[in-house]
Amino acid sequence: MATTRGSAEREDDVSDAGDPGRRYDLYGDAFKRDPHVTFAAMRREAPIHKQAGLDGETPIWFVTRYADVDAMLRDKRFVRDERLAKDEADRYVWTPLEHRINEQMLNRDGQDHRRLRDLVAQGFTPKRVADLRPRVEAIAQEFLAHVRDAAQRSGGVADLITEFSFPLPTTVILEMLGIPVQDRDRFRAWGNALLAPPVSKEAQEESLRHLTDFADYLDALFDERRARPRGDLVSALVAAEQEGDRLSPQELSSTLVLLIVAGHETTVNLIANGVLQLSRRPELRDALAADPSGLPGMVEELVRYDGSVERALNRWAAEDVAWDGRVIRRGEPVILILGSANRDHEAFEDPEAFDPARSPNRHLGFGKGAHYCMGAPLARLETEIALRTLLTNLPKLRVAVPEEELRYRFLPGFRALEALPVTWG
Repeated sequence: MATTRGSAEREDDVSDAGDPGRRYDLYGDAFKRDPHVTFAAMRREAPIHKQAGLDGETPIWFVTRYADVDAMLRDKRFVRDERLAKDEADRYVWTPLEHRINEQMLNRDGQDHRRLRDLVAQGFTPKRVADLRPRVEAIAQEFLAHVRDAAQRSGGVADLITEFSFPLPTTVILEMLGIPVQDRDRFRAWGNALLAPPVSKEAQEESLRHLTDFADYLDALFDERRARPRGDLVSALVAAEQEGDRLSPQELSSTLVLLIVAGHETTVNLIANGVLQLSRRPELRDALAADPSGLPGMVEELVRYDGSVERALNRWAAEDVAWDGRVIRRGEPVILILGSANRDHEAFEDPEAFDPARSPNRHLGFGKGAHYCMGAPLARLETEIALRTLLTNLPKLRVAVPEEELRYRFLPGFRALEALPVTWG
């Protein structure tokens, strides 16, 4: 690993002294529109860099090179469970509501993580996901009709996210879990409340209302399954909670929150990002419409080039770690930027080119190590079917407005468009 030199090293020394500052804007509109200019500068100038996070105060280590991100994702010294990295007096104390939504596998390590993951992993094996293909194809056709109807009502333009890329994966995950699909639209507001950082008092109050509603909805669902169990994943998790030693009430609620939100939010954005990239490349779009056999490779390259998850969830150093000339102290937070690693010239040949035939394609878009994305097979399947359905039924599908009119949601860590107006023909 190369040693960072020059002014970047001196600035990090100042940051270590207690004033993290901000050298790179990782939150503004210009950054959200195109983060890769900033990521390239970080890899070149300060690949392991400490600066203030979203609150403008908390110093966070940001890691941008592929080799470092890949290694840290697998390094057990960087943990997701804050309790393993900080003394009790220094830890953030969850509220009762936060316990109901955060006691899940992504926030645990070691045996606790394996216990929670094993309870749900059997529902997401490649074989079980592959068996879903006919149902996912039918759902895609259903919402393709919604896209056409919306365009007919509005002069030939439809919002792909509202009519297609949101309802498709949301319907799939709700059916898998055994949750009433008619409640689908409620999860859009709940997911946004969970992922979008509230920046004002009013936003904090609204987020609290949404998350309380979400947790209360799940509690009512669990009561119903205890009284009338079915052959679905919710009933299986309720049974595990009733056994006592496998799943606590807070873990039950938090696991469902994770499966619902992670089970749709990332794929919603991946489908939209894919249509945007193909709209920019009409020759590739038309070639894939004529021969969809290249779509699996296109999906892998999409995850690398413009994946929906820009950063891994923050980790903490469980001990002092010397890394590439820096010392990351115990308890300090670390954010691994997947989107930057996936454009690193040291790891990929011509990384700024969008190449569906790229092989090998060792992207980190689904993470690595113990916390590798359990839903990766489902995300791949849904995105492939979604793009195949759109390309083969809506010839010349393209973005219907100038790209400068597109807006990204304020979700640090995600590449998520607010809307994607499309037209075709």
